Amino acid sequence: MRTAQGRTGSGLGSALRDLFSRLVYPTYFKRFMFFLLGDIVMTALSLYLAFLLRFDFAVTHEFRQMFVNVVVLFIAVKLTVFILFRLYKITWRYVGLNDLWNIVTALIVAESILMAVVLIPLHDRLRLFLSFYIPGFPRSIFLIDAIVSLTLLSGLRISKRLFLEVFRERALRKHGKRTVIVGSGHTGEMIVRDMAKKNFSEFYPIGFLDDDNNKHGSYIHGLKVFGPCGQLRTVILKYRVEAVIIAIPSLNYKVLRNIYNTARESHIRSVKIIPHIYDFQQPHINLKSLEDIRVEDLIGRQSVEIDHGEIDGLISGNCVLITGAGGSIGSEITKQACGFSPDKVILFDNDETWLHNMELRLNRAFPYLKGKLFFLAGDIRDKDRVDEVFAGFSPDIVFHSAAYKHVPMMESNPKEAVKVNIFGTYTVAKAAAEHHAKKFIMISTDKAVRPTSVMGATKRIAENICCALNTINSTEFISVRFGNVLGSRGSVLPLFLKQLKAGGPLTVTHKDMVRYFMTIPEAVSLVLQASVIGKGAEVLILDMGEPIKILSMAEDLIRLHGLEPYRDIDIEFVGVRPGEKLFEEILTAEEGTVATKHDKVFIGKETEKYSAAEIETMLLEFETHLRTGRLSGEEKIKNLLRKYVKHYDGGD
Repeated sequence: MRTAQGRTGSGLGSALRDLFSRLVYPTYFKRFMFFLLGDIVMTALSLYLAFLLRFDFAVTHEFRQMFVNVVVLFIAVKLTVFILFRLYKITWRYVGLNDLWNIVTALIVAESILMAVVLIPLHDRLRLFLSFYIPGFPRSIFLIDAIVSLTLLSGLRISKRLFLEVFRERALRKHGKRTVIVGSGHTGEMIVRDMAKKNFSEFYPIGFLDDDNNKHGSYIHGLKVFGPCGQLRTVILKYRVEAVIIAIPSLNYKVLRNIYNTARESHIRSVKIIPHIYDFQQPHINLKSLEDIRVEDLIGRQSVEIDHGEIDGLISGNCVLITGAGGSIGSEITKQACGFSPDKVILFDNDETWLHNMELRLNRAFPYLKGKLFFLAGDIRDKDRVDEVFAGFSPDIVFHSAAYKHVPMMESNPKEAVKVNIFGTYTVAKAAAEHHAKKFIMISTDKAVRPTSVMGATKRIAENICCALNTINSTEFISVRFGNVLGSRGSVLPLFLKQLKAGGPLTVTHKDMVRYFMTIPEAVSLVLQASVIGKGAEVLILDMGEPIKILSMAEDLIRLHGLEPYRDIDIEFVGVRPGEKLFEEILTAEEGTVATKHDKVFIGKETEKYSAAEIETMLLEFETHLRTGRLSGEEKIKNLLRKYVKHYDGGD
C-alpha cells in the first residue's frame, strides 16, 4: 500500500513538474506579457521611489496624493512609448548596448511627455480632456524617476544574459563537467549522492538514461530520467553534456561499445565506468571508484551477476590461500576475496616484485585488513616450503592459480610444464588435504578439453589429480575451467596494443582463429561463484559468452583507436603456432555438461578418472623421465602425456 501511494505521489509530482515546464516554456506572447506586467510594476515602483528619495523618505499627505493622481498617467505614457520604441521585441537572451540605448531614448521621450502634461498649464477647454496639470508638482521627480526606471527596466532586461553568461558560468566552473549518468538504479543513485557530497566539484549531473520504460520521466534526487540509452546522442547535444558515467555493473560489451562510440562521436572525452567488482565490505560506489573504459571492456565485458551472499558465506571469517597471487588471475582473486571479510589472506608467489606491488595496492585498498594480509615468497614445487605455509596458517580455502600457461613456450619446454602444472599442483593439493582445508579450487583452462598442446595436457592431468585426491579426506577439490581473459600477461590483447603503438602490423595466426574471451574481473567473479556451487571431484565450466574471431578483435581494436584496418594499420597472418587449435571447445567437452543454478556455470561430465594410487604411479613414471637427458627425456614426457591424457596426440 505504501509503495502504491509512493508511486501515485511520484506520478502526481511528475505531472505537476510537466505542467510547470509547459507553463514556463518560452514563447513570444509569454515574453511580451512578462515584460508588460513587469514594466507596470516597475513604473509604479520607480515613481514611488522618486517621491521617497525627493523628500528624504518623509512624504507628506499632499505629495502622497500627487503620487496617486499621476501614477496611472506615468504607466500609460511609458507603456505606450515603450511599445512605439519596440522595447518588447528585444531578445531577452541577447540584449546588447543598442537595446540599452533604445531604453534610454524611450525613457527620455516618455519623461518629456509626462513633464509637458503634468507641469505645463493648458487652456481651460483643453484641460477638460487632459486634467493632469498639478500645480506645485516637483520637477526633480521626473529626473529621479528616469534614473530609477532606467535601472529597473535595464536590470530586468539584462538579467537573463547576466545569469547565463556570468553567474551560471561561474557555477559551471565550480561544479565541473555537465554529466549524464547511464543507469538510474542503485549504483547511479549512489554516484549522484557522492557528487552532491563533493559539491559537484568534478561532475555536475543533468539527468539519467535507462532502458527501463517504467523509470522514464521519473526523477531521482531532482534529476530526470530522460529515456532509453539510445537517446544518448540527443541528450548530449540538447544539454551540452561534457561527461558520461556508465553506472551499470553488468553491462554487456556490445551495449557498452555502442554507448562509448556514441559518446566519442559526440566529442565527449570523459567517459567513465564503475568497476565490475568492487569492495563488498564497503559496497558504496563513489567517484573514486570510477575508471576509464579499457579496451578489454569494449571487447569482452559480459553480463555477469553473482550471489554475493553465497560467496561471503564461503570466504568470510576463513583463512584464504592464493597461489600464483602475483599473476593476472591470482591478483584478481586476491582483490575480490579481500572484499568478503576473510580472517586472513596468504599471497604465495615466486615473484617477489609482484608480491611487493600487491602489498602496496592491497594495503591502500583494504586498510581494515591490516595485519591480516601475508605476502609469502616461494615455489609450489618446493614441498618443504609449501608444507611450512600450510602448517603455519592452516588455510580453509585454497585458490590454486599458479601455473605455466603460455602454449607455444611450453611446447618447447614440456619438462617444466610437467614440473609446475602437474607436480606443483600435486604438492599444493596434497598439503591442502593433509592440513584439512575445506575447499581447494584449481584454476584450469579450456585448453584442457581435447588438448592439442603440452600446456593443455598438463592442466588436464592437474584436473585428474584434484579429482583423485578428493577421496582422501573431507577436503573438497574443484577445478574451474574457463577460456582466455583479456589483458592478462602474455595474452593477445597486450601484444596487439604493443604492435599498434609501434604502428603495426598486427599479427594474427589464422583468419579463422576463434577464442572465448572475458575480462579478468568477470572471469574471477564467476570462479568465486563456481567455488560455492561446486562439490568435491567436480570440474566446473564457465560460459564465456560468444566466441570471438581474433581477426575481428584486431580490426575492432584498430577502429577503437580511430584508425582504419588495412589502410592505416595492416594485419598480417603468421600461421598457427605449435600446440594451438583454431577453436577452443570450452562448452563442448567430450563428455558433455550439466547445468547448475547459475546460468554461466556448468558441471562437466568427467568419465576419465584416476584413483589416488593410479596418480601416484603416474607421477613416479613422470619423475623417472624428468631425470633423463634433455632431448630424449622431453620426447618421453610427451609420450607419457599421450598415454595418460585422452585425445592428446602431442601435435604429431
